[in-house]
Amino acid sequence: MALLLRHSPKLRRAHAILGCERGTVVRHFSSSTCSSLVKEDTVSSSNLHPEYAKKIGGSDFSHDRQSGKELQNFKVSPQEASRASNFMRASKYGMPITANGVVPSRCFSSGADLPPHQEIGMPSLSPTMTEGNIARWVKKEGDKVSPGEVLCEVETDKATVEMECMEEGYLAKIIHGDGAKEIKVGEIIAVTVEEEEDIGKFKDYKAPSSAESAAPAESKPQSEPTEPKKEKEQPKAPEPKATKTEESFLSEDRTFSSPIARKLAEDNNVPLSSIKGTGPDGRILKADIEDYLASVAKGAKKETAAAPGLGYVDLPNTQIRKVTANRLLHSKQTIPHYYLTVDTRVDKLIKLRSELNPLQDTSGGKKISINDLVIKAAALALRNVPECNSSWMNDFIRQYHNVNINVAVQTEDGLFVPVIRDADKKGLATIADEVKQLAQRARDNSLKPEDYEGGTFTVSNLGGPFGIKQFCAIVNPPQSAILAIGSAEKRVIPGAEGQFEVGSFMSATLSCDHRVIDGAIGAEWMKAFKGYIENPTTMLL
Repeated sequence: MALLLRHSPKLRRAHAILGCERGTVVRHFSSSTCSSLVKEDTVSSSNLHPEYAKKIGGSDFSHDRQSGKELQNFKVSPQEASRASNFMRASKYGMPITANGVVPSRCFSSGADLPPHQEIGMPSLSPTMTEGNIARWVKKEGDKVSPGEVLCEVETDKATVEMECMEEGYLAKIIHGDGAKEIKVGEIIAVTVEEEEDIGKFKDYKAPSSAESAAPAESKPQSEPTEPKKEKEQPKAPEPKATKTEESFLSEDRTFSSPIARKLAEDNNVPLSSIKGTGPDGRILKADIEDYLASVAKGAKKETAAAPGLGYVDLPNTQIRKVTANRLLHSKQTIPHYYLTVDTRVDKLIKLRSELNPLQDTSGGKKISINDLVIKAAALALRNVPECNSSWMNDFIRQYHNVNINVAVQTEDGLFVPVIRDADKKGLATIADEVKQLAQRARDNSLKPEDYEGGTFTVSNLGGPFGIKQFCAIVNPPQSAILAIGSAEKRVIPGAEGQFEVGSFMSATLSCDHRVIDGAIGAEWMKAFKGYIENPTTMLL
């Protein structure tokens, strides 16, 4: 900035053009405690713009402009002292300033008449969140807000999360109301003020992102002195040159058309050779392209009308479904999947469950399901084969010490995967209780980030609820494996001495990321998992 001002004669004469005294450019930086002004060059109070001097009131600057001493103190009037928490550096340039640039660090003012306020942005509530929706506002405009109170409910890529207020004040303006969709992280959603009487001043407030478009129009008068020069420069590009270029282009393509017609044809993939021009010497004009497009559209409408209509309804995608779709597509396209399937006999598992549930009823605990036993078996198998409890990190493979199992839960709002932390260290009763609690929160759309983040392995069961015999699941990145559980079915199998017996078998398919888990490692994990399922008492040891 200093170099620009030093080498620009027009900027150095800006004070004469704008009719005010030479002043001081003030740059301000956020700070937590400083209220003093530190200066590299000296500043004379006589050079301050009148509006700025009037604004700061009790400010006191060093008057020794030529001494090169440091500026000692920056005293602020009592009204501003409670709000100002930023320090500034002033440098001596020949430019006028106003008080508009001096604002408290918590005030992101977009206009000179706005009191100190705080702009609240869309928070990032999960590592993968890039945008969110406003489910509903708990607080209304004009309400008093205190730290810890819920402002609104934000729908993220994972769940609906309550957003709490961080500071005391009043909710002056809601930028995005109930049901607002696809708000980028960091985009302003509301404004709070410290004083209740300041609420009305934000009735017509617009967020900076929407007000930026008006900035060029406001700064136009400052650029007016340079406009005459631009007008002189414009004739430097004579029209005949464009004509020559056009003629050379036309001579090659043998199709005469105006530049705008060529651009319109290119944008709509229209071959110029198929259009008859109506201009001089058969030149193709913009109107010819538009007529051609209109005729094509008419023909398409007639064909559509002739076909029998299909009844349909468009269902808007929720934020969760969009993110799930993107993550699964990315997983399938970038992760080299392979699949391992085994059939496990579950007669002993079913018997153990029937023995444990009466004990649970007596103690008032939740009933243990087959899926709870599967989660426990998978967790213990991961402890035995830790290579499957890992993530691909490009330059290295990260192997986790904690065994955190995500459990897929289908709801009306989409697929959720709440996590059971340290599942290898928890008992079956604890796992059963946590799974049921998390599944209910998922159905109520009330999961918190800590309820679904940090998983290292996923279990998806479509057998018990839906009777699916066998399926292959998609790896949930950054994890490297997911276990798909099918339904149990009875089969006739050979018994002892030529006899036959009936046994219950369950299909289990492991989807693996081949970058992390080699085939032999995946097979070793499946062997360990099958061992726990077919001898479930070993899970209790």
